[in-house]
Amino acid sequence: MSDFDAQVQKLIPAEVNMISGSHDSQTSADVYNVSQFQLPDPKGRAGGACTSAVLKVLYNDSQEPSEQLTWVTLLRRMRSVLNSMGFDQIPQLTSSRMIDVNKPMYIVPPNANGMKRAILIGINYTGQRGQLSGCHNDVDNISEYLQKVHGFEATNMLRLVDNGVDHAPTHANIMSAFSRIGDYSKAGDVVFLHYSGHGSRVPDRDGDEDDGYDETLVPVDFERSGQIVDDDILRKLVKPLAAGVTMTCLMDCCHSGTVLDLPYRFTADGDVWVRDQSFGLLASPEAGLALCCCLALLLDSF
Repeated sequence: MSDFDAQVQKLIPAEVNMISGSHDSQTSADVYNVSQFQLPDPKGRAGGACTSAVLKVLYNDSQEPSEQLTWVTLLRRMRSVLNSMGFDQIPQLTSSRMIDVNKPMYIVPPNANGMKRAILIGINYTGQRGQLSGCHNDVDNISEYLQKVHGFEATNMLRLVDNGVDHAPTHANIMSAFSRIGDYSKAGDVVFLHYSGHGSRVPDRDGDEDDGYDETLVPVDFERSGQIVDDDILRKLVKPLAAGVTMTCLMDCCHSGTVLDLPYRFTADGDVWVRDQSFGLLASPEAGLALCCCLALLLDSF
């Protein structure tokens, strides 16, 4: 293990993997007919492009894939689905570990023997400028997938949805959920975080972003309470998770590529995979530097 990897493991004890629907510079898409993705029981409603693509690959026709998928396969198939629908979004994986993306991916690892908890956030911004229409449906579909395929219980799934029924996805409620999941989770536990809503960018406030911007989540009360900055998500959600916890995040929003500020990145860009080690999160003399090693691989067709 390199010194960098050891420092990362000390700062981020848990294994955290995030699937995002786009690079930081890209926008996401609101799909107005998820039936085109053959999602389970779409009922003509809308869904986010990234969430729909994930479920198309992992839960097509309400069935698990017949083979065990790798992270590479998931990302490539997601991109194929998105391209077939006319979207140019580039899915990517960021992680707290330098994982082998060619080995099987797990939302619930075989050695997980603890609780399974989920935070599901869907924000349509009803009545606001920039109103979306697919985010509530995304939460419903992900909830069904987690329960039927991975054995999550509804009582251990916190829904933050602006529908007047679930808890409101306010800045305070989202940040409270992030803090509490760290308090509750112990070694052997599994966490799944899903966010479907607006994402944005604000000028970087501490010099740790190569592009000069912090990525953000946009809570329903953003006009009053502000946006949720990636630095705060790292501090409140990611770093407090205990060693032995596995968290998978699915972020379906614009500018979501590094919204958790995780140190390793794998991007589905044609035939090139990029491994990005961001030193910005480390308290070291090298802070602010970045080492980017491009591994050009010939990806077999599937």
